[in-house]
Amino acid sequence: MSDIQRPEARTPRGFIDRRARDLVAERKILTAVSAIYERYGFEPLETPAFEYADALGKFLPDADRPNEGVFALQDDPDTDSGQWMALRYDLTAPLARFAAQNWETLPKPFRRYAYGPVWRNEKPGPGRFREFVQCDADTVGSARPEADAEIIAMAAEGLVAAGVPAGAAILKINSRKLLNGLMASAGVADDGQKLAVLRAVDKLDRLGPEGVRLLLGEGRLDESGAFTKGAGLSAAAAERVLAFTEAGAGRGDTLGQLANVIGGSAEGDEGLAELAAIDAALTSLGVGAAQAVFDPSVVRGLEYYTGAVFEAELLLDATDEKGQPVRFGSVGGGGRYDDLVARFTGERTPATGFSFGVSRLAAALRAAGKDAASDVRGPVVVIVFDQARMADYFAVAGELRAAGLPAEVYLGQSGMKAQMKYADRRLSPAAVIIGEDEFAAGTATVKDLDLGRELAKGVTDNAAWRAERPGQATVARSELVATIKKILDPRP
Repeated sequence: MSDIQRPEARTPRGFIDRRARDLVAERKILTAVSAIYERYGFEPLETPAFEYADALGKFLPDADRPNEGVFALQDDPDTDSGQWMALRYDLTAPLARFAAQNWETLPKPFRRYAYGPVWRNEKPGPGRFREFVQCDADTVGSARPEADAEIIAMAAEGLVAAGVPAGAAILKINSRKLLNGLMASAGVADDGQKLAVLRAVDKLDRLGPEGVRLLLGEGRLDESGAFTKGAGLSAAAAERVLAFTEAGAGRGDTLGQLANVIGGSAEGDEGLAELAAIDAALTSLGVGAAQAVFDPSVVRGLEYYTGAVFEAELLLDATDEKGQPVRFGSVGGGGRYDDLVARFTGERTPATGFSFGVSRLAAALRAAGKDAASDVRGPVVVIVFDQARMADYFAVAGELRAAGLPAEVYLGQSGMKAQMKYADRRLSPAAVIIGEDEFAAGTATVKDLDLGRELAKGVTDNAAWRAERPGQATVARSELVATIKKILDPRP
């Protein structure tokens, strides 16, 4: 018996391995959304995975060892000058650092998009991982409401480009200025009480008006018996807040109803004027109320955003792996954050942006049967009969690759049956079979594996399509490329 201590093969908690289907789905979303951003004139930017911890701000409560919320390590830990670095938890904090560091040389406003993995040192759960992919677009240096509208319009286009059917997603828009105006009109001045009110409003979708009413007052006892202390508002103030949240999800009418609730507050009126300008710009950009609405119940980034906030919500019916209904809700969000760059410069710099949760969006599309990688295929597999003719098999694969067709030669030691099973596991569209008889006759046998999978499902439609695609055919070598191309794209 061996005494060697072998490590257990295991995935770190909160992280996942992703194979072709996941990666291709995310890549398609990134390619589609990036094309939208570039069409609007945004330039790509890539910043490092690590930032110095002090540049990341509020996620770091412990300056001596800032690992809560992020993954951090010390730069040059054996020296007195060692500094803490942390993996980025989003793509916006690195942008703020970059803008502050390079502001003098940047075109202003600075319009950039970025994508890549981000990391959060948080407790993982179902569908909640410690590493995931985001795709952002931001404008830094413009305080105009039209800059917010443009970001929202891009998000709406990006959802469609990513594969979300028309009408299956909605952009919900609110403003922190309206929320601040609401606080003023309800007589809420204490910061702690403000935070409690906002948290109560944020639970409207989950708890409904009655649950929020309890949280705005003395508190709420949940099903488990746990008590959540409320914001302590008077009954009249609580009703004012609920009237704000129930102003409806529309555009023009919603603004009118909101004005009735918070009109007269200077900051609230400013927020209303900005939303009116956003409405006008969205209309001119062709974004109607079916794509983007004002929703006063939207609360994002309680201490982060300074103006307009927006959230992309999926309306698709989806099921989990057990066939149970699941609601994905938000797949992206953003808003105006005019104070972030000022952390470095001391000068307020207006900024607005939106971030797609690419990993979450890909998972949601799959759960809804709208998988962006549903057509993922492996390469054409060239079956090997004679090890002595490997050079000839590589020539066949080279011929297919030269025509732009992914292809590989089987490099294992197994026989015909195992090679066909290998091709099937690779999701190969076809296998090329060339034995001595085919070499002598200048032919190749092509097995249509896509058709085999279709027939295995017991599908009864597309009879004409199947009739024109024999499961296996022997063709002249000169016709091999055309035959494979017809399998990959059978359209006339």
